[in-house]
Amino acid sequence: MERRLAAIMAADVVGYSRLIRTDEDGTLAALKALRTDLIGPRIADHHGRVVKLMGDGLLVEFASVVEAVRAAAEMQQAMAERNAAVPEEQRIEFRVGINLGDVAIDGEDIYGDGVNVAARLETLAEPGGVYVSEAVYDQVRDRLELRFEDLGKQQLKNIDRPVRVWRWLRDDITPTSKAAQVERPFPERPSIIVLPFDNMSRDADQEYFSDGITEDIITDLSKVSGLFVIARNSAFVYKNQAFSVPQVCRELGVKFALEGSIRKAGNRVRVTAQLIDGMTGGHVWAERYDRELTDIFEVQDDITKQIVAALKVTLNEAEKSRNVDSGTKDMDAHDLFLRGRDLIRGVKKDREMFDQATACFRRAIELDPNYAAPYAGQSMAYVLDFQNRWSDTPERSLDLAERFASEAIARDDQDPYAHLVASLAAMFKMDYQRWADEADRALVLNPNFAPALNARGVLHIYTGQPEMAIPYIERAMRLDPAVQQQYLHFLGTAHFVMGEYEKAAALFRDRIAVNPATDLSRAFLASTLGHLGKLDEAREVWRELKEINPKYSPVEHIGRLPFRDPADAEKFTYGLRKANLAE
Repeated sequence: MERRLAAIMAADVVGYSRLIRTDEDGTLAALKALRTDLIGPRIADHHGRVVKLMGDGLLVEFASVVEAVRAAAEMQQAMAERNAAVPEEQRIEFRVGINLGDVAIDGEDIYGDGVNVAARLETLAEPGGVYVSEAVYDQVRDRLELRFEDLGKQQLKNIDRPVRVWRWLRDDITPTSKAAQVERPFPERPSIIVLPFDNMSRDADQEYFSDGITEDIITDLSKVSGLFVIARNSAFVYKNQAFSVPQVCRELGVKFALEGSIRKAGNRVRVTAQLIDGMTGGHVWAERYDRELTDIFEVQDDITKQIVAALKVTLNEAEKSRNVDSGTKDMDAHDLFLRGRDLIRGVKKDREMFDQATACFRRAIELDPNYAAPYAGQSMAYVLDFQNRWSDTPERSLDLAERFASEAIARDDQDPYAHLVASLAAMFKMDYQRWADEADRALVLNPNFAPALNARGVLHIYTGQPEMAIPYIERAMRLDPAVQQQYLHFLGTAHFVMGEYEKAAALFRDRIAVNPATDLSRAFLASTLGHLGKLDEAREVWRELKEINPKYSPVEHIGRLPFRDPADAEKFTYGLRKANLAE
C-alpha cells in the first residue's frame, strides 16, 4: 500500500444530533450551504483535498501543513463572524483537529495513525476551536502570525503515546493556561509592561538592537521602587504576536503598557514611544526622538523620566541622585554587547552560541576595557557553560564566571545584572554568603528583578529553609507570569525538601506540561513518586527522561546541586531508590 506524509484536517459539527432533532431540514440545508459557500472555497484556496464527507464531518488532506492551518483558522474565523448574526440555537459550529503524519493510501481514501491523531485532536477541541499536534506546531510557529497555547501532553483515545497539543487562539480568545487563569489583582504601585519595540530598520538583522533597547528600558524602569514592572521574559512572549494592549494588560494584571518602534540607519536612530492606559487603550504620553546613535542612552533615560512623571511616581533620594551613565561612549562596544546578550537570551543553546556570544563580549572589552556590561555578559555565558558543558574545559567555567562578575562589579557597582551573575556563580560554588549578599544587592538596585528574587528564594531551598523560599519565588512569578518553567520547578523543589510530596508532584507535573523536554523536573518527579509509593508512574516518568537524555546520571545531577545539608540531597536519591531507579 502506498504511503506518504500529509497534513490531515478532521472536522465535525458540534451538537449535530441536537440540531437535527430540532430542525432536520433546516440543519441539512444550512450545512450544505456552508460546505458550498464557505468551507469548500477555503479548502480549495489552500490546495486541500476533501477525502470524504461523513454526515456531520469531513476529512481533508493537504500537502502543506502551513496551508492546512491557514485554511482551518480562516474557516473558523468566518464561521464565528457568520454565527454572530444567527440565533444561538441555530448556530452550526465546527471542531477541528490537525496532524502531520504518515498516511496509507487506499484509492481516494487515507488511513493510519496520522489520520487517527487528527480525529482525536478534533474531539478535544472546543466549539469553534482548532487543536494541532506538536508536529504541526513546530512547522507553523515561525511561518504564521497566529497565536497558539501549549496544552501540554494529552492521552488520546486508542493512541499509544501521549501527544503534545497546541490550541489556536482566535483574536477574541485569551489563553486558558494556569498562568492566564489566575485572577491577578492590580499591584498597589503603578504597574506597567514594556512591550518589545518594533524593529523598523530595513535590515532584519537589526532585531537584536531594538530588543536590546527594549530590555534596557525595562531595566531602567525596574530600578524605580515605586513602579511594578513586568519582567523581560514575560514581555517578550508578545514579540511578533497579534494582540491588543488592553488584552495584554488584563492577562498580566497591569494598568499601563509602553510600546514603540526603533529605526536605525547608519549613525542615526529614530525612537517612538507611547504610554498607553491598559484599561481604555488611550494614550497617556507619546514622543518621537530623532537623534545621533551616541544619544541613545539619553533617549532611554528621557523615556524613563517621562513615564515616572506621567504615572506620578515619587522617587526616593537614591533614585533622584541616580547617575545616568551608559558605561561606555564606544558605540561599537555597546553594539557588540547587545549582540552577545541577544545570543545568550535566545532559544539556541549550544557550543556555537557560546562561542559567538563570548567572542562578542571579548571584542567589546577590547574596545572599551572599562565598560562593565560585557564583563557581566561574559560571566553569564560561563555560568551557562558550566551548566551545559559546551566548552572543552567546562570545569574552569565557574572560576571564569566569578572573575568576570567581580570585574563587572569593580567597574560598575550599580548594575543589578552584574550582581545577579555574581550570585549565580556563587551558588554553584556553594559560597552561600556571597550568594545571599549579591542577590540582596541586585534587589536593592532593582526591586523588580525577578531572576534575583528567584535566586534569593533558591538559596533558602538549598540551605535548609524551603518554607522561606516560597514567598520569593511567588513574587518572581508575579513579575514574570507568562514564563513559569523554572519557577514551577523551584517551587516543586521547595515542597519536595519540606516533604510535601503531593504538592511537589503537582508542581513538577505542571512544569513538565509547559516544558516537555525537561529532564531535571522529570528526575525530581520520579523521586517524588517514589516517596509516594506510585512506582509505576515513577518508572514511566523515568522512561520518558531517558528518552530525552539517555546519558542522564542522577549521581552526577545531585552532585552538582548546592545542598548544604547532605540529608536534603539524600531525599532525592532515596525516592529513586524506593522506585528501584537509583544507579
